[in-house]
Amino acid sequence: MNTQIKIALKIFILFTVLLGGIYPLVITGVAQLVFPEKANGSLIVVDNKTIGSKLIGQNFDSDIYFSSRPSAIDYNPLPSGGSNLGLTSEKLKQQVADRKLEFVKANQLTANMPIPSEMLFASASGLDPHILPEAAIIQVGRIENARKLNSTQKQQLFQAINQLTEEPQFLFLGEARINVLKLNLELDKIDVNHIRKN
Repeated sequence: MNTQIKIALKIFILFTVLLGGIYPLVITGVAQLVFPEKANGSLIVVDNKTIGSKLIGQNFDSDIYFSSRPSAIDYNPLPSGGSNLGLTSEKLKQQVADRKLEFVKANQLTANMPIPSEMLFASASGLDPHILPEAAIIQVGRIENARKLNSTQKQQLFQAINQLTEEPQFLFLGEARINVLKLNLELDKIDVNHIRKN
């Protein structure tokens, strides 16, 4: 066998073992030691049952829960991505109009009331787990009616929105936001009569 081929083959095997085996094992081991929760997907476990991840949005289509941001991929994490529709797209304009109509009707809002944009547009990943606090507050009336919350529970819900609101990253990147799954879990604690069974 040619000397050059032997050298190339040895280098190929060395880097395959080093970068394809040893390096991933070391990084995985360090991540498990230093950031175990994040390394395992930031999962949320309730009563020994995994119900989701802090990082991946879910579809909440019931009146008794806060709605998530729309998803162009139906919240499926495998083909994550946006719709790739541009602002001049007629299809996008129709989707936004339909979402606005549905959101206004579901939350019994007036037609000219401004709707937070993340309730009308899907995110680039299709899996954004957050909405603005304003988008949560605008849904409180619907949830109050659906769950028949009393005034104390409603006040607790506003407190939960305030407490769960995350500040912009490093205080200047992005906007204040709230994780919808965490908020809905807190909602179930406030009103135990309407806890999701699945």
